Amino acid sequence: MINSKQFFSAISELSQQKGISQESIFDGLREAFRRAIIKKLGGGDDAHVEVIIDEEKALIEMYHLKKVVESVEDDYLEIELKEAQKLEPKIQVGDDFKIPFDLSDANKIFANTVKSVLHQKINEAEKQALYETYKDKTGEMITGIVEKYDERSVIVNIGRTTVYLSPRELIGEESFETGQQIRLYVAEVSSLEKTEKGFKGEKSQGISVTRAHPGFIKRLFEEEVHEIYDGTVMIKLIVREAGLRSKVAVYSDDPNVDPTGACIGHDGTRIKKILGQLGNAREKEKIDVIQYISDDALFIVEALRPATVIGVHLNKEEKTALAVVQNEQLSLAIGRKGANARLANKISGYEIDIKEESVAQEYNLEYTPVAILEEEAKERLIKERYQRYIGTLTPASKKEEEPVEVQEVSEQLSDEVKDLVIEEEKVQEVVKEKEEVQIVNVKVTTDLFELERQLEKEKAKDKVSKPRTKRPPKISEEDVSDEYKEEVVKPVVQTPKMEIYSEEELASFESEEKESDDSYYDDIDYDEFDEYYDDED
Repeated sequence: MINSKQFFSAISELSQQKGISQESIFDGLREAFRRAIIKKLGGGDDAHVEVIIDEEKALIEMYHLKKVVESVEDDYLEIELKEAQKLEPKIQVGDDFKIPFDLSDANKIFANTVKSVLHQKINEAEKQALYETYKDKTGEMITGIVEKYDERSVIVNIGRTTVYLSPRELIGEESFETGQQIRLYVAEVSSLEKTEKGFKGEKSQGISVTRAHPGFIKRLFEEEVHEIYDGTVMIKLIVREAGLRSKVAVYSDDPNVDPTGACIGHDGTRIKKILGQLGNAREKEKIDVIQYISDDALFIVEALRPATVIGVHLNKEEKTALAVVQNEQLSLAIGRKGANARLANKISGYEIDIKEESVAQEYNLEYTPVAILEEEAKERLIKERYQRYIGTLTPASKKEEEPVEVQEVSEQLSDEVKDLVIEEEKVQEVVKEKEEVQIVNVKVTTDLFELERQLEKEKAKDKVSKPRTKRPPKISEEDVSDEYKEEVVKPVVQTPKMEIYSEEELASFESEEKESDDSYYDDIDYDEFDEYYDDED
């Protein structure tokens, strides 16, 4: 049994030094003592051992447990009831009989076992604590201090622990000095998972950092380009060969923003700041900022920059493409050590065969000029926008005929027509009633000479009672109103006609009537009627 306050004080200091909890250290101690005791007993790993650590009482107790039975079959695991009751009278069958382990019996092997297991458990606790600290920093940038640098590796202190950088995680052939501050990209933070065979990942590094990851470039752009940080400009794709070249494809949903121009900055100020953080190698890494285009052919044109592509032919099924560049630009399209061509293949997803214009013409290679590709892309874009616009229209925004209202109007019209028909029928019935006139047969008893004499007398009376004048007759308001009254059309009753005069007699009557009218007008004194019109004035 251990009873030492100094021991627990050392545990507290170790906890602060390693950045782990005391409970984690106590768990390690329990496991270390358990394994050491089992090894000391030498009876096999199936022994039951209990280790009690009481921090408040500053006690550590260790016991070898045996099951109380009536008849012992394995004395390494069991004890007879009679034997157990000699030391503990109240113990019963099935209880655990505790045999204290005396540390005075411990040897060097026991101590080395405790030390080894405890060291392993503390390391596991450290890695788990680091995981909890850095698990939310995956994909982020951190800063560290170089503790050691040589041609094979770089050891960097990141605060609570140190991390290892291999040459392939560096930017080209960059070099460092001890104590130099550098920036790192956290690629992965792994945790320890316990399995039947032990702890998974216990020999691997818990925090994987790098300077060669494409994410390193992405974070630098986010820091230096405000439009990327606030989401106005977005990074679609990044491909990189650290130390040689990187390609960054950007786009913006705002038509008023130039995504590539925003990343490069005025006079290249922004891109220069980013390039300045890519190590101190003799040959600087280059960055191509290109515009992301959804059209595969046009995106290949962008991907091969800084070379000028004049035409492209795609085979979408096989994911291959022919890109024709201007003469004398083949080497520019391929790039230093072939990096430009490889990155173009990677970012576009096509295996690109690059030819100069003269070679394409010589071998009659088929390709579509960039101008036509751009025109076709514009037409597709217009159609897509139109389709999206049509999709936004709701049924409420479309004018629809309402058959119910039309039906009501038609019913109203039909009712009015019925009314008109009925009224018309009524009028026709009235007219028919008026047309029922009794026909009277008139018998002529007057001879022709007597009838002629009566007609002449009537004419003479009319001349005296109704003097004629060339002036317009006076018309009263009553006459005017009467003139516009509706005239009632009376049916004309046709009676049998009888010829009274011959044509010669009628002609003589007309000539006589004309002469009498002329003589009548000559005898009239028109001055007599002046007073009539003067009064009117």
